[in-house]
Amino acid sequence: MATGDSPAGARRRLRLEIRKAREATGRTQGQVAEALNWSLSKVNRIENGDVTISSTDLDALLRLLGVSDSALIERMAADARAARKRGRGWWDEPRFREHVRPTTLQMLQFESEASAIRAFNYAVIPGLLQTREYAEAAIGNVTGDLSPEARVVRTDLRMLRQRKLRSRPDVQCLVILDELLLQRTVGSAAVMAEQLRTLTDAARRANVVIRLLPRETSWPYIAIGTFILFDFDNVDSAVLYREFSLTDEIVHSADVVNAHRARFEQMWHSCLSEEASVAVIEAAHASLRAALVRRG
Repeated sequence: MATGDSPAGARRRLRLEIRKAREATGRTQGQVAEALNWSLSKVNRIENGDVTISSTDLDALLRLLGVSDSALIERMAADARAARKRGRGWWDEPRFREHVRPTTLQMLQFESEASAIRAFNYAVIPGLLQTREYAEAAIGNVTGDLSPEARVVRTDLRMLRQRKLRSRPDVQCLVILDELLLQRTVGSAAVMAEQLRTLTDAARRANVVIRLLPRETSWPYIAIGTFILFDFDNVDSAVLYREFSLTDEIVHSADVVNAHRARFEQMWHSCLSEEASVAVIEAAHASLRAALVRRG
Protein backbone atom coordinates (compact mmCIF):
# COMPACT_ATOMS: atom_id res chain seq x y z
CA MET A 1 0.00 0.00 0.00
CA ALA A 2 1.15 3.48 -0.75
CA THR A 3 1.92 5.79 2.10
CA GLY A 4 -1.23 7.47 3.37
CA ASP A 5 -3.40 4.85 1.64
CA SER A 6 -5.64 2.45 3.53
CA PRO A 7 -7.65 -0.74 2.93
CA ALA A 8 -10.86 1.27 3.26
CA GLY A 9 -9.66 3.80 0.70
CA ALA A 10 -8.60 1.06 -1.72
CA ARG A 11 -11.96 -0.67 -1.36
CA ARG A 12 -13.75 2.64 -2.00
CA ARG A 13 -11.83 3.27 -5.24
CA LEU A 14 -12.30 -0.30 -6.41
CA ARG A 15 -16.07 -0.39 -5.89
CA LEU A 16 -16.43 2.84 -7.88
CA GLU A 17 -14.40 1.49 -10.81
CA ILE A 18 -16.38 -1.77 -10.79
CA ARG A 19 -19.70 0.05 -10.80
CA LYS A 20 -18.48 2.40 -13.55
CA ALA A 21 -17.35 -0.55 -15.70
CA ARG A 22 -20.66 -2.39 -15.20
CA GLU A 23 -22.75 0.66 -16.01
CA ALA A 24 -20.69 1.26 -19.16
CA THR A 25 -21.87 -2.13 -20.48
CA GLY A 26 -25.50 -1.41 -19.68
CA ARG A 27 -25.73 -4.52 -17.51
CA THR A 28 -27.68 -4.61 -14.27
CA GLN A 29 -26.28 -6.13 -11.10
CA GLY A 30 -28.70 -9.02 -11.58
CA GLN A 31 -27.38 -9.73 -15.07
CA VAL A 32 -23.79 -9.73 -13.82
CA ALA A 33 -24.72 -12.09 -10.99
CA GLU A 34 -26.46 -14.48 -13.39
CA ALA A 35 -23.59 -14.48 -15.88
CA LEU A 36 -21.01 -15.27 -13.19
CA ASN A 37 -23.26 -17.62 -11.22
CA TRP A 38 -23.00 -15.30 -8.21
CA SER A 39 -25.75 -14.17 -5.90
CA LEU A 40 -27.19 -10.72 -6.46
CA SER A 41 -26.26 -9.95 -2.86
CA LYS A 42 -22.60 -10.66 -3.64
CA VAL A 43 -22.52 -8.20 -6.53
CA ASN A 44 -24.35 -5.59 -4.49
CA ARG A 45 -22.00 -5.94 -1.53
CA ILE A 46 -18.93 -5.66 -3.74
CA GLU A 47 -20.23 -2.50 -5.41
CA ASN A 48 -21.25 -1.05 -2.05
CA GLY A 49 -17.79 -1.67 -0.61
CA ASP A 50 -19.19 -3.94 2.10
CA VAL A 51 -16.85 -6.80 1.20
CA THR A 52 -13.54 -7.31 -0.56
CA ILE A 53 -13.18 -9.24 -3.82
CA SER A 54 -10.70 -12.03 -4.53
CA SER A 55 -8.24 -11.81 -7.42
CA THR A 56 -9.98 -14.71 -9.14
CA ASP A 57 -13.40 -13.08 -8.88
CA LEU A 58 -12.03 -9.73 -10.03
CA ASP A 59 -10.44 -11.33 -13.11
CA ALA A 60 -13.73 -13.03 -14.01
CA LEU A 61 -15.70 -9.83 -13.47
CA LEU A 62 -13.39 -7.69 -15.59
CA ARG A 63 -13.44 -10.22 -18.43
CA LEU A 64 -17.24 -10.23 -18.36
CA LEU A 65 -17.34 -6.42 -18.40
CA GLY A 66 -14.82 -6.21 -21.23
CA VAL A 67 -12.26 -4.15 -19.32
CA SER A 68 -9.10 -4.31 -21.42
CA ASP A 69 -7.08 -1.26 -20.34
CA SER A 70 -3.98 -2.89 -18.82
CA ALA A 71 -3.14 0.11 -16.64
CA LEU A 72 -6.68 0.22 -15.23
CA ILE A 73 -6.69 -3.53 -14.65
CA GLU A 74 -3.42 -3.29 -12.74
CA ARG A 75 -4.69 -0.40 -10.60
CA MET A 76 -7.85 -2.30 -9.77
CA ALA A 77 -5.90 -5.46 -8.99
CA ALA A 78 -3.59 -3.46 -6.72
CA ASP A 79 -6.58 -1.91 -4.94
CA ALA A 80 -8.14 -5.36 -4.53
CA ARG A 81 -4.94 -6.63 -2.89
CA ALA A 82 -4.67 -3.54 -0.69
CA ALA A 83 -8.31 -3.81 0.37
CA ARG A 84 -7.70 -7.34 1.67
CA LYS A 85 -4.71 -6.34 3.78
CA ARG A 86 -4.90 -5.21 7.36
CA GLY A 87 -4.30 -1.49 7.68
CA ARG A 88 -0.82 -0.33 8.57
CA GLY A 89 -1.64 3.26 9.41
CA TRP A 90 -1.62 5.03 12.77
CA TRP A 91 -5.09 3.60 13.45
CA ASP A 92 -3.71 0.04 13.43
CA GLU A 93 -2.13 0.04 16.88
CA PRO A 94 -2.90 -3.21 18.77
CA ARG A 95 -4.53 -1.31 21.64
CA PHE A 96 -6.91 0.38 19.20
CA ARG A 97 -7.84 -2.94 17.59
CA GLU A 98 -8.52 -4.38 21.04
CA HIS A 99 -10.68 -1.59 22.44
CA VAL A 100 -12.23 0.19 19.45
CA ARG A 101 -15.01 -1.11 17.21
CA PRO A 102 -13.86 -2.27 13.73
CA THR A 103 -16.31 0.12 12.09
CA THR A 104 -14.76 3.04 13.98
CA LEU A 105 -11.29 2.01 12.80
CA GLN A 106 -12.59 1.90 9.23
CA MET A 107 -14.05 5.37 9.72
CA LEU A 108 -10.60 6.62 10.77
CA GLN A 109 -9.19 5.43 7.46
CA PHE A 110 -11.77 7.45 5.54
CA GLU A 111 -11.20 10.43 7.81
CA SER A 112 -7.45 10.31 7.17
CA GLU A 113 -7.98 10.52 3.39
CA ALA A 114 -11.01 12.83 3.12
CA SER A 115 -10.74 16.20 1.41
CA ALA A 116 -13.74 17.55 3.35
CA ILE A 117 -15.53 16.57 6.54
CA ARG A 118 -19.10 17.58 7.39
CA ALA A 119 -20.32 16.74 10.90
CA PHE A 120 -23.61 17.20 12.74
CA ASN A 121 -24.00 16.51 16.44
CA TYR A 122 -26.82 17.32 18.82
CA ALA A 123 -25.71 15.22 21.81
CA VAL A 124 -22.09 16.14 22.54
CA ILE A 125 -19.25 18.15 21.04
CA PRO A 126 -17.77 16.01 18.20
CA GLY A 127 -14.71 13.95 19.09
CA LEU A 128 -12.52 15.93 16.69
CA LEU A 129 -13.10 19.06 18.80
CA GLN A 130 -13.18 17.69 22.35
CA THR A 131 -10.73 18.49 25.12
CA ARG A 132 -9.28 15.47 26.87
CA GLU A 133 -11.29 16.11 30.05
CA TYR A 134 -14.53 16.52 28.09
CA ALA A 135 -13.77 13.34 26.11
CA GLU A 136 -13.14 11.36 29.29
CA ALA A 137 -16.45 12.50 30.76
CA ALA A 138 -18.40 11.92 27.54
CA ILE A 139 -16.99 8.43 27.03
CA GLY A 140 -17.71 7.54 30.64
CA ASN A 141 -21.30 8.78 30.44
CA VAL A 142 -22.21 7.08 27.16
CA THR A 143 -20.33 3.81 27.61
CA GLY A 144 -20.37 3.18 31.34
CA ASP A 145 -19.66 -0.54 30.88
CA LEU A 146 -16.19 0.05 29.40
CA SER A 147 -13.13 -0.96 31.35
CA PRO A 148 -10.83 1.82 32.61
CA GLU A 149 -8.24 0.74 30.02
CA ALA A 150 -10.75 0.94 27.17
CA ARG A 151 -11.80 4.43 28.23
CA VAL A 152 -8.19 5.62 28.24
CA VAL A 153 -7.56 4.07 24.81
CA ARG A 154 -10.66 5.68 23.28
CA THR A 155 -9.75 9.03 24.78
CA ASP A 156 -6.18 8.74 23.47
CA LEU A 157 -7.59 7.93 20.05
CA ARG A 158 -9.69 11.09 19.98
CA MET A 159 -6.69 13.22 20.89
CA LEU A 160 -4.63 11.54 18.17
CA ARG A 161 -7.38 12.15 15.61
CA GLN A 162 -7.26 15.84 16.45
CA ARG A 163 -3.50 16.02 15.99
CA LYS A 164 -3.79 14.28 12.64
CA LEU A 165 -6.48 16.71 11.49
CA ARG A 166 -4.44 19.75 12.58
CA SER A 167 -1.54 18.41 10.50
CA ARG A 168 -3.75 18.57 7.39
CA PRO A 169 -4.77 22.23 6.98
CA ASP A 170 -6.03 21.49 3.46
CA VAL A 171 -8.96 19.46 4.81
CA GLN A 172 -12.16 21.49 5.04
CA CYS A 173 -14.08 20.77 8.25
CA LEU A 174 -17.68 22.01 8.53
CA VAL A 175 -19.40 21.39 11.86
CA ILE A 176 -23.02 21.96 12.87
CA LEU A 177 -23.83 21.89 16.58
CA ASP A 178 -27.17 22.12 18.32
CA GLU A 179 -27.09 25.36 20.33
CA LEU A 180 -28.45 23.45 23.33
CA LEU A 181 -25.09 21.65 23.57
CA LEU A 182 -23.63 24.81 25.08
CA GLN A 183 -25.96 24.47 28.06
CA ARG A 184 -25.38 20.76 28.62
CA THR A 185 -22.63 20.38 31.22
CA VAL A 186 -20.39 17.38 30.56
CA GLY A 187 -17.97 16.50 33.34
CA SER A 188 -18.16 19.70 35.37
CA ALA A 189 -18.60 23.43 34.88
CA ALA A 190 -14.82 23.84 34.73
CA VAL A 191 -14.51 21.09 32.12
CA MET A 192 -17.31 22.64 30.09
CA ALA A 193 -15.78 26.12 30.28
CA GLU A 194 -12.47 24.83 28.94
CA GLN A 195 -14.30 22.93 26.21
CA LEU A 196 -16.09 26.08 25.05
CA ARG A 197 -12.82 28.01 24.98
CA THR A 198 -11.22 25.24 22.93
CA LEU A 199 -14.21 25.29 20.60
CA THR A 200 -13.72 28.99 19.83
CA ASP A 201 -10.00 28.38 19.26
CA ALA A 202 -10.85 25.65 16.74
CA ALA A 203 -13.29 27.97 14.95
CA ARG A 204 -10.44 30.40 14.31
CA ARG A 205 -8.53 27.84 12.25
CA ALA A 206 -8.77 28.62 8.56
CA ASN A 207 -10.09 25.19 7.57
CA VAL A 208 -12.67 24.81 10.37
CA VAL A 209 -16.14 26.36 10.34
CA ILE A 210 -18.46 25.86 13.32
CA ARG A 211 -22.07 26.97 13.15
CA LEU A 212 -24.86 26.65 15.67
CA LEU A 213 -28.33 25.39 14.88
CA PRO A 214 -30.64 27.64 16.94
CA ARG A 215 -32.53 25.83 19.67
CA GLU A 216 -35.83 26.99 18.18
CA THR A 217 -35.18 25.16 14.91
CA SER A 218 -33.09 22.18 15.97
CA TRP A 219 -35.78 19.76 17.11
CA PRO A 220 -36.89 18.51 13.63
CA TYR A 221 -33.32 17.47 12.85
CA ILE A 222 -32.55 15.54 16.02
CA ALA A 223 -34.27 12.43 14.63
CA ILE A 224 -31.58 12.28 11.93
CA GLY A 225 -29.00 11.40 14.56
CA THR A 226 -25.32 12.18 14.75
CA PHE A 227 -23.45 11.74 11.46
CA ILE A 228 -20.29 12.62 9.55
CA LEU A 229 -19.93 12.91 5.77
CA PHE A 230 -16.51 12.31 4.24
CA ASP A 231 -15.87 13.74 0.76
CA PHE A 232 -13.00 12.76 -1.50
CA ASP A 233 -11.62 14.06 -4.78
CA ASN A 234 -14.30 12.12 -6.62
CA VAL A 235 -17.59 13.65 -5.48
CA ASP A 236 -19.44 10.40 -6.19
CA SER A 237 -17.34 8.50 -3.65
CA ALA A 238 -18.58 10.21 -0.47
CA VAL A 239 -18.99 8.04 2.62
CA LEU A 240 -21.40 8.42 5.53
CA TYR A 241 -20.56 7.54 9.13
CA ARG A 242 -23.40 7.28 11.65
CA GLU A 243 -22.75 6.87 15.35
CA PHE A 244 -25.18 5.69 17.99
CA SER A 245 -24.75 5.21 21.74
CA LEU A 246 -23.73 1.55 21.51
CA THR A 247 -22.81 1.04 17.85
CA ASP A 248 -21.85 2.77 14.61
CA GLU A 249 -21.97 2.12 10.88
CA ILE A 250 -20.40 3.05 7.55
CA VAL A 251 -22.82 3.70 4.68
CA HIS A 252 -21.81 3.82 1.01
CA SER A 253 -25.28 3.91 -0.56
CA ALA A 254 -25.48 6.99 -2.78
CA ASP A 255 -29.15 7.50 -1.94
CA VAL A 256 -28.53 7.51 1.79
CA VAL A 257 -25.39 9.63 1.51
CA ASN A 258 -27.15 12.19 -0.68
CA ALA A 259 -30.13 12.32 1.67
CA HIS A 260 -27.84 13.16 4.59
CA ARG A 261 -25.99 15.72 2.49
CA ALA A 262 -29.28 17.40 1.65
CA ARG A 263 -30.24 17.49 5.32
CA PHE A 264 -26.85 18.93 6.21
CA GLU A 265 -27.33 21.70 3.66
CA GLN A 266 -30.82 22.41 5.03
CA MET A 267 -29.42 22.71 8.54
CA TRP A 268 -26.47 24.79 7.32
CA HIS A 269 -28.83 27.40 5.89
CA SER A 270 -30.82 27.41 9.15
CA CYS A 271 -27.73 27.96 11.29
CA LEU A 272 -26.46 31.16 12.80
CA SER A 273 -23.63 32.68 10.79
CA GLU A 274 -20.08 31.66 11.61
CA GLU A 275 -19.46 34.99 13.36
CA ALA A 276 -22.72 34.86 15.32
CA SER A 277 -22.07 31.25 16.31
CA VAL A 278 -18.63 32.06 17.70
CA ALA A 279 -20.09 35.03 19.58
CA VAL A 280 -22.71 32.80 21.23
CA ILE A 281 -20.05 30.23 22.20
CA GLU A 282 -17.82 32.97 23.63
CA ALA A 283 -20.75 34.37 25.63
CA ALA A 284 -21.52 30.92 27.04
CA HIS A 285 -17.86 30.51 27.98
CA ALA A 286 -17.76 33.91 29.68
CA SER A 287 -20.92 33.11 31.63
CA LEU A 288 -19.50 29.81 32.87
CA ARG A 289 -16.19 31.42 33.84
CA ALA A 290 -18.00 34.14 35.77
CA ALA A 291 -20.08 31.53 37.62
CA LEU A 292 -16.91 29.62 38.53
CA VAL A 293 -15.29 32.79 39.88
CA ARG A 294 -18.34 33.54 42.01
CA ARG A 295 -18.18 30.05 43.47
CA GLY A 296 -14.58 30.69 44.41
